[in-house]
Amino acid sequence: MEAASTDGSPTASSPRHQPICSAMTSLRVLLSLVVAGLLLQASPAQAQEQVFGEEVLGPGVKMTFLVAPAGDVEPAAQNLSESRSDLHLEVLSGWTEAASDEVGAPAGGFVPYLRLFATVTNEETGQVKKATLVPHVNQTDNFHYARNIALPGAPDDPYRVAFEVHPPQTLELATHSDWRTAYGTQLFAPATVTYNNLQLEEIVRATR
Repeated sequence: MEAASTDGSPTASSPRHQPICSAMTSLRVLLSLVVAGLLLQASPAQAQEQVFGEEVLGPGVKMTFLVAPAGDVEPAAQNLSESRSDLHLEVLSGWTEAASDEVGAPAGGFVPYLRLFATVTNEETGQVKKATLVPHVNQTDNFHYARNIALPGAPDDPYRVAFEVHPPQTLELATHSDWRTAYGTQLFAPATVTYNNLQLEEIVRATR
């Protein structure tokens, strides 16, 4: 006979409810394990990236401007060491979904031969740091443009970052007649994209 409360309804210890409670407990444990596994698989560098914004240039070149924790980059002779860097400026370049069919390139496909420059300005002191972003490759973003840099000031100061984006030079990229007819000889017009009042301390304190 099942236990009953004073009003005659079954109590929580009733055998009828025990399988249900056991199943719910098992489900909660399973969900906890799934969430924990997803967290373990998440890339710390991805979680710590800070995207400033995106711009689309020319016939559909999407530029994503962001910053990540400083990384271990080689060759050492051409890259600031991780220990001497505050952060890793990055620019992702890829074709948009809308443009991919028209230009004959896969959506998101890397756009090479670009020339990118960054100017980091401390908005409190006026100190400036300039950097040339060069092609990098890793397992998170694959090919991208980037550079480790040291900030011109304290991590908690506000910063302005201006990115100059230039298309491939004439002798770096040959163009076919169909492309010239549709878009001309230049991949896109040079552009400068600026982001103001950036708070970068969290990225500086983070590690990959």
